[in-house]
Amino acid sequence: MPSLIQLQYALAVDKYRHFGEAARACHVTQPTLSQQLQKLEDEIGIILFDRKLKPILPTPEALDFLRQAKAVIRESEKLNHVAKQAQDGSVRGDFRLGVIPTVASHLLPLFLKSFSRDFPMVQLFIEEMKTETILSDFTGDRLDAAILATPIEGTDFKVHPLYYEPFYAYFSAGHELLKHPLITRTQLDPKGMWLLQDGHCFKDQVLDFCALSNSEETGLGNIHFQSGSLDTLRRLVQQCNQGYTLLPALMALSLRKDEQTAHIRPFKAPVPTREISLIYRRDHWKLAVIRAIEETIASNLPAEINDRISKTHKVLEVR
Repeated sequence: MPSLIQLQYALAVDKYRHFGEAARACHVTQPTLSQQLQKLEDEIGIILFDRKLKPILPTPEALDFLRQAKAVIRESEKLNHVAKQAQDGSVRGDFRLGVIPTVASHLLPLFLKSFSRDFPMVQLFIEEMKTETILSDFTGDRLDAAILATPIEGTDFKVHPLYYEPFYAYFSAGHELLKHPLITRTQLDPKGMWLLQDGHCFKDQVLDFCALSNSEETGLGNIHFQSGSLDTLRRLVQQCNQGYTLLPALMALSLRKDEQTAHIRPFKAPVPTREISLIYRRDHWKLAVIRAIEETIASNLPAEINDRISKTHKVLEVR
Protein backbone atom coordinates (compact mmCIF):
# COMPACT_ATOMS: atom_id res chain seq x y z
CA MET A 1 0.00 0.00 0.00
CA PRO A 2 1.53 3.36 -1.01
CA SER A 3 2.12 5.76 1.88
CA LEU A 4 0.69 9.29 1.99
CA ILE A 5 4.23 10.66 1.87
CA GLN A 6 4.92 8.76 -1.36
CA LEU A 7 1.70 10.07 -2.89
CA GLN A 8 2.60 13.63 -1.88
CA TYR A 9 6.03 13.27 -3.50
CA ALA A 10 4.47 11.95 -6.71
CA LEU A 11 1.98 14.83 -6.84
CA ALA A 12 4.77 17.33 -6.22
CA VAL A 13 6.73 16.00 -9.19
CA ASP A 14 3.55 16.15 -11.29
CA LYS A 15 3.04 19.77 -10.24
CA TYR A 16 6.59 21.07 -10.68
CA ARG A 17 7.70 18.69 -13.46
CA HIS A 18 11.17 18.76 -11.89
CA PHE A 19 12.60 16.49 -9.20
CA GLY A 20 14.73 19.20 -7.59
CA GLU A 21 11.87 21.71 -7.32
CA ALA A 22 9.50 19.01 -6.07
CA ALA A 23 12.01 18.01 -3.38
CA ARG A 24 12.41 21.62 -2.24
CA ALA A 25 8.64 22.04 -2.07
CA CYS A 26 8.39 18.87 0.06
CA HIS A 27 11.35 19.97 2.27
CA VAL A 28 13.39 16.84 1.55
CA THR A 29 16.55 16.11 -0.40
CA GLN A 30 16.26 15.09 -4.02
CA PRO A 31 17.78 11.62 -3.39
CA THR A 32 15.17 11.00 -0.68
CA LEU A 33 12.32 11.96 -2.97
CA SER A 34 13.73 9.90 -5.86
CA GLN A 35 14.20 6.83 -3.66
CA GLN A 36 10.63 7.01 -2.35
CA LEU A 37 9.23 7.39 -5.86
CA GLN A 38 11.27 4.41 -7.02
CA LYS A 39 9.83 2.33 -4.16
CA LEU A 40 6.33 3.51 -5.08
CA GLU A 41 6.78 2.58 -8.73
CA ASP A 42 8.15 -0.84 -7.78
CA GLU A 43 5.17 -1.46 -5.50
CA ILE A 44 2.43 -0.46 -7.95
CA GLY A 45 4.17 -1.77 -11.07
CA ILE A 46 3.80 1.50 -13.00
CA ILE A 47 6.46 3.94 -14.20
CA LEU A 48 4.97 7.28 -13.10
CA PHE A 49 7.25 9.74 -14.91
CA ASP A 50 9.29 9.79 -18.09
CA ARG A 51 12.59 10.99 -16.69
CA LYS A 52 14.13 11.49 -20.16
CA LEU A 53 11.81 14.37 -20.99
CA LYS A 54 12.46 18.00 -20.06
CA PRO A 55 10.31 18.98 -18.30
CA ILE A 56 9.50 15.63 -16.73
CA LEU A 57 6.03 14.40 -17.68
CA PRO A 58 3.78 11.67 -16.28
CA THR A 59 3.49 8.55 -18.39
CA PRO A 60 0.08 7.74 -19.93
CA GLU A 61 -0.25 4.80 -17.50
CA ALA A 62 0.25 7.15 -14.53
CA LEU A 63 -2.58 9.59 -15.22
CA ASP A 64 -5.36 7.63 -13.53
CA PHE A 65 -3.09 6.80 -10.59
CA LEU A 66 -2.13 10.45 -10.05
CA ARG A 67 -5.74 11.53 -10.32
CA GLN A 68 -6.72 9.07 -7.60
CA ALA A 69 -3.67 10.01 -5.51
CA LYS A 70 -4.88 13.61 -5.53
CA ALA A 71 -8.30 12.46 -4.27
CA VAL A 72 -6.66 10.42 -1.49
CA ILE A 73 -4.55 13.38 -0.35
CA ARG A 74 -7.60 15.64 -0.36
CA GLU A 75 -9.50 13.18 1.85
CA SER A 76 -6.50 12.90 4.17
CA GLU A 77 -6.30 16.71 4.50
CA LYS A 78 -10.04 16.81 5.09
CA LEU A 79 -9.75 14.24 7.89
CA ASN A 80 -6.96 16.22 9.58
CA HIS A 81 -8.88 19.46 9.23
CA VAL A 82 -12.06 17.99 10.72
CA ALA A 83 -10.07 16.54 13.64
CA LYS A 84 -8.44 19.88 14.43
CA GLN A 85 -11.76 21.73 14.20
CA ALA A 86 -13.30 19.22 16.60
CA GLN A 87 -10.63 19.86 19.22
CA ASP A 88 -11.89 23.28 20.26
CA GLY A 89 -14.46 24.36 17.67
CA SER A 90 -12.28 27.23 16.49
CA VAL A 91 -11.93 28.39 12.89
CA ARG A 92 -8.39 27.50 11.88
CA GLY A 93 -6.06 26.28 9.15
CA ASP A 94 -4.45 27.45 5.93
CA PHE A 95 -6.74 28.87 3.28
CA ARG A 96 -5.85 29.87 -0.29
CA LEU A 97 -8.06 32.58 -1.80
CA GLY A 98 -7.95 33.92 -5.35
CA VAL A 99 -9.44 37.37 -6.10
CA ILE A 100 -9.82 39.09 -9.47
CA PRO A 101 -7.87 42.40 -9.65
CA THR A 102 -10.89 44.66 -10.25
CA VAL A 103 -12.35 43.41 -6.96
CA ALA A 104 -9.19 43.00 -4.87
CA SER A 105 -8.05 46.61 -4.85
CA HIS A 106 -11.17 47.95 -3.13
CA LEU A 107 -12.78 44.96 -1.41
CA LEU A 108 -9.75 43.56 0.44
CA PRO A 109 -9.01 46.78 2.40
CA LEU A 110 -12.61 46.74 3.68
CA PHE A 111 -12.47 43.40 5.50
CA LEU A 112 -8.94 42.03 5.94
CA LYS A 113 -8.18 43.87 9.18
CA SER A 114 -11.42 42.61 10.75
CA PHE A 115 -10.80 39.08 9.50
CA SER A 116 -7.25 39.05 10.87
CA ARG A 117 -8.49 40.21 14.27
CA ASP A 118 -11.48 37.88 14.52
CA PHE A 119 -9.88 34.73 13.08
CA PRO A 120 -6.23 34.72 14.19
CA MET A 121 -5.88 30.94 13.74
CA VAL A 122 -6.54 31.14 9.99
CA GLN A 123 -3.54 31.62 7.73
CA LEU A 124 -5.14 33.35 4.73
CA PHE A 125 -3.06 33.35 1.54
CA ILE A 126 -4.51 35.74 -1.07
CA GLU A 127 -3.46 36.15 -4.68
CA GLU A 128 -4.77 38.48 -7.38
CA MET A 129 -5.48 36.56 -10.58
CA LYS A 130 -7.69 36.73 -13.62
CA THR A 131 -10.80 34.55 -13.85
CA GLU A 132 -9.21 32.17 -16.35
CA THR A 133 -6.28 31.53 -14.00
CA ILE A 134 -8.60 31.06 -11.03
CA LEU A 135 -10.59 28.38 -12.82
CA SER A 136 -7.39 26.65 -13.90
CA ASP A 137 -6.08 26.67 -10.34
CA PHE A 138 -9.33 25.14 -9.10
CA THR A 139 -8.85 22.32 -11.57
CA GLY A 140 -5.30 21.85 -10.28
CA ASP A 141 -6.53 21.97 -6.67
CA ARG A 142 -4.33 24.99 -5.90
CA LEU A 143 -7.11 27.19 -4.49
CA ASP A 144 -9.65 26.73 -1.71
CA ALA A 145 -11.99 29.50 -2.87
CA ALA A 146 -12.14 32.61 -5.03
CA ILE A 147 -13.94 35.94 -5.25
CA LEU A 148 -14.90 36.87 -8.80
CA ALA A 149 -17.68 38.07 -11.07
CA THR A 150 -20.45 35.55 -11.75
CA PRO A 151 -22.42 33.80 -13.14
CA ILE A 152 -19.82 31.43 -14.55
CA GLU A 153 -20.07 28.04 -16.18
CA GLY A 154 -19.13 24.96 -14.17
CA THR A 155 -21.23 22.49 -12.24
CA ASP A 156 -18.37 21.65 -9.87
CA PHE A 157 -18.62 25.00 -8.10
CA LYS A 158 -20.74 26.24 -5.25
CA VAL A 159 -21.51 29.91 -5.84
CA HIS A 160 -22.42 32.24 -2.98
CA PRO A 161 -23.24 35.79 -4.17
CA LEU A 162 -21.66 38.37 -1.86
CA TYR A 163 -22.95 41.64 -3.34
CA TYR A 164 -24.18 43.38 -6.46
CA GLU A 165 -22.02 46.21 -7.76
CA PRO A 166 -23.42 48.77 -10.24
CA PHE A 167 -21.22 50.48 -12.82
CA TYR A 168 -20.58 54.22 -12.96
CA ALA A 169 -19.22 56.33 -15.81
CA TYR A 170 -16.11 58.40 -15.06
CA PHE A 171 -15.81 61.36 -17.46
CA SER A 172 -13.03 63.84 -18.11
CA ALA A 173 -13.61 67.36 -16.79
CA GLY A 174 -15.97 69.33 -19.02
CA HIS A 175 -17.29 66.26 -20.86
CA GLU A 176 -20.70 67.01 -22.36
CA LEU A 177 -22.36 64.04 -20.61
CA LEU A 178 -21.55 65.52 -17.21
CA LYS A 179 -24.49 67.86 -17.86
CA HIS A 180 -26.84 64.89 -17.39
CA PRO A 181 -27.67 63.61 -13.87
CA LEU A 182 -28.19 60.11 -15.32
CA ILE A 183 -26.84 58.62 -18.52
CA THR A 184 -27.74 55.77 -20.85
CA ARG A 185 -25.69 53.30 -22.85
CA THR A 186 -26.70 54.88 -26.16
CA GLN A 187 -25.14 58.20 -25.13
CA LEU A 188 -21.67 56.66 -24.82
CA ASP A 189 -19.23 57.12 -27.69
CA PRO A 190 -17.04 53.98 -27.88
CA LYS A 191 -14.17 55.89 -29.47
CA GLY A 192 -13.68 57.91 -26.29
CA MET A 193 -13.61 54.93 -23.93
CA TRP A 194 -10.51 53.75 -22.05
CA LEU A 195 -10.58 49.96 -21.54
CA LEU A 196 -8.84 47.32 -19.46
CA GLN A 197 -6.61 44.85 -21.27
CA ASP A 198 -7.90 41.51 -22.52
CA GLY A 199 -8.48 38.79 -19.94
CA HIS A 200 -10.30 40.95 -17.40
CA CYS A 201 -13.94 39.96 -17.01
CA PHE A 202 -14.81 43.59 -16.19
CA LYS A 203 -13.69 44.55 -19.70
CA ASP A 204 -15.83 41.78 -21.18
CA GLN A 205 -18.85 43.03 -19.25
CA VAL A 206 -18.24 46.62 -20.39
CA LEU A 207 -17.98 45.50 -24.03
CA ASP A 208 -21.16 43.48 -23.64
CA PHE A 209 -23.03 46.37 -22.04
CA CYS A 210 -21.89 48.83 -24.71
CA ALA A 211 -22.61 46.30 -27.50
CA LEU A 212 -19.01 46.49 -28.74
CA SER A 213 -16.89 43.75 -30.27
CA ASN A 214 -13.38 43.18 -28.96
CA SER A 215 -12.01 44.29 -32.35
CA GLU A 216 -13.68 47.71 -32.38
CA GLU A 217 -11.35 50.65 -32.04
CA THR A 218 -11.46 52.52 -28.76
CA GLY A 219 -9.08 55.08 -27.39
CA LEU A 220 -8.26 58.64 -28.24
CA GLY A 221 -7.19 59.55 -31.74
CA ASN A 222 -3.83 57.90 -32.35
CA ILE A 223 -3.48 56.65 -28.72
CA HIS A 224 -4.62 53.07 -28.12
CA PHE A 225 -3.87 52.01 -24.56
CA GLN A 226 -5.24 49.08 -22.56
CA SER A 227 -4.34 48.82 -18.89
CA GLY A 228 -4.50 46.12 -16.26
CA SER A 229 -5.51 48.73 -13.66
CA LEU A 230 -8.76 50.62 -13.36
CA ASP A 231 -6.99 53.26 -11.29
CA THR A 232 -4.57 53.88 -14.17
CA LEU A 233 -7.52 54.40 -16.53
CA ARG A 234 -9.17 56.78 -14.07
CA ARG A 235 -5.98 58.85 -13.81
CA LEU A 236 -5.60 58.97 -17.58
CA VAL A 237 -9.14 60.28 -17.99
CA GLN A 238 -8.61 62.79 -15.19
CA GLN A 239 -5.17 64.11 -16.11
CA CYS A 240 -5.31 63.82 -19.92
CA ASN A 241 -8.73 65.48 -19.65
CA GLN A 242 -10.22 63.45 -22.49
CA GLY A 243 -12.61 60.55 -22.83
CA TYR A 244 -14.13 58.37 -20.13
CA THR A 245 -14.07 54.93 -18.55
CA LEU A 246 -16.45 52.80 -16.49
CA LEU A 247 -15.80 52.00 -12.83
CA PRO A 248 -17.35 49.49 -10.41
CA ALA A 249 -19.21 51.01 -7.47
CA LEU A 250 -16.71 50.14 -4.71
CA MET A 251 -14.04 52.08 -6.55
CA ALA A 252 -16.31 54.96 -7.56
CA LEU A 253 -17.68 55.41 -4.03
CA SER A 254 -14.19 55.34 -2.50
CA LEU A 255 -13.22 58.55 -4.30
CA ARG A 256 -13.38 61.95 -2.65
CA LYS A 257 -16.78 63.61 -2.82
CA ASP A 258 -15.47 66.48 -4.92
CA GLU A 259 -14.01 64.03 -7.46
CA GLN A 260 -17.28 62.10 -7.58
CA THR A 261 -19.20 65.30 -8.26
CA ALA A 262 -16.73 66.48 -10.91
CA HIS A 263 -16.32 63.23 -12.84
CA ILE A 264 -18.87 60.51 -12.01
CA ARG A 265 -22.39 59.95 -13.27
CA PRO A 266 -24.71 56.98 -12.58
CA PHE A 267 -26.69 55.13 -15.23
CA LYS A 268 -30.43 55.16 -15.78
CA ALA A 269 -32.30 51.94 -15.03
CA PRO A 270 -31.70 49.19 -15.84
CA VAL A 271 -28.33 49.95 -14.23
CA PRO A 272 -25.46 47.76 -15.50
CA THR A 273 -24.35 45.68 -12.53
CA ARG A 274 -21.98 42.84 -11.81
CA GLU A 275 -22.58 40.02 -9.35
CA ILE A 276 -19.57 39.35 -7.11
CA SER A 277 -19.52 35.90 -5.54
CA LEU A 278 -17.39 33.59 -3.48
CA ILE A 279 -16.98 30.23 -5.21
CA TYR A 280 -15.50 26.92 -4.07
CA ARG A 281 -15.54 23.30 -5.08
CA ARG A 282 -18.64 21.33 -4.14
CA ASP A 283 -16.56 18.77 -2.26
CA HIS A 284 -14.62 21.35 -0.26
CA TRP A 285 -14.46 20.88 3.50
CA LYS A 286 -13.12 24.19 4.89
CA LEU A 287 -16.65 25.49 5.23
CA ALA A 288 -16.02 27.23 8.56
CA VAL A 289 -13.38 29.47 6.96
CA ILE A 290 -15.63 30.09 3.96
CA ARG A 291 -18.47 31.20 6.25
CA ALA A 292 -16.06 33.41 8.19
CA ILE A 293 -14.95 35.17 4.98
CA GLU A 294 -18.53 35.65 3.81
CA GLU A 295 -19.72 37.03 7.14
CA THR A 296 -16.76 39.37 7.51
CA ILE A 297 -17.24 40.79 4.02
CA ALA A 298 -20.99 41.26 4.59
CA SER A 299 -20.43 43.17 7.83
CA ASN A 300 -17.89 45.54 6.24
CA LEU A 301 -19.56 46.47 2.95
CA PRO A 302 -20.61 50.12 2.50
CA ALA A 303 -24.32 50.80 2.99
CA GLU A 304 -24.62 51.75 -0.71
CA ILE A 305 -23.67 48.21 -1.84
CA ASN A 306 -26.55 45.72 -1.86
CA ASP A 307 -26.34 42.01 -1.11
CA ARG A 308 -29.46 41.43 -3.20
CA ILE A 309 -30.21 42.38 -6.77
CA SER A 310 -32.59 45.30 -7.26
CA LYS A 311 -35.31 45.42 -9.91
CA THR A 312 -33.66 48.55 -11.29
CA HIS A 313 -30.35 46.76 -11.91
CA LYS A 314 -29.34 44.34 -14.66
CA VAL A 315 -26.65 41.75 -13.93
CA LEU A 316 -24.26 41.47 -16.86
CA GLU A 317 -23.04 38.10 -18.06
CA VAL A 318 -19.41 37.00 -17.77
CA ARG A 319 -18.19 35.76 -21.16
